[in-house]
Amino acid sequence: MLDIHLPLMLFVLVLFLTLLVLLNNMLFQPLVKFMDDRDASIAKDLEAAKSFGGNTDELNAKADEVISHAKTEAAGIRQKAIDDEKTLAASKVETKQDELEAEYNTFITKLHAEKEQLKNALLSQMPLFKESLKAKFSTL
Repeated sequence: MLDIHLPLMLFVLVLFLTLLVLLNNMLFQPLVKFMDDRDASIAKDLEAAKSFGGNTDELNAKADEVISHAKTEAAGIRQKAIDDEKTLAASKVETKQDELEAEYNTFITKLHAEKEQLKNALLSQMPLFKESLKAKFSTL
């Protein structure tokens, strides 16, 4: 049936132990060392990130301050520009109103002069009108 060969068994045991030692030295120890180094590198990077995290809060605060200052300055510049344009528009409106007022006064003066001329012309023609009216009434 089953024959047990002691030398063959010993040979397989020695071969198995030799293979274990070789695999441990060539594969398992470098693999474990690599994983330990990787864990240490990750822990180191996490610490560095935490130290940078505190620094980013300060930088974010500075950035917010700069942005708020820029917004305030932009609002001031915008308001100044609006005020300047309102002043310019008001002066243009005032100038145009003065021009129109002057034109209106000139028109009124001309109108009064024409009214006087027409009145004088009508008064000078009055005797003629009277004569023509008398002639018309006499024919009736």
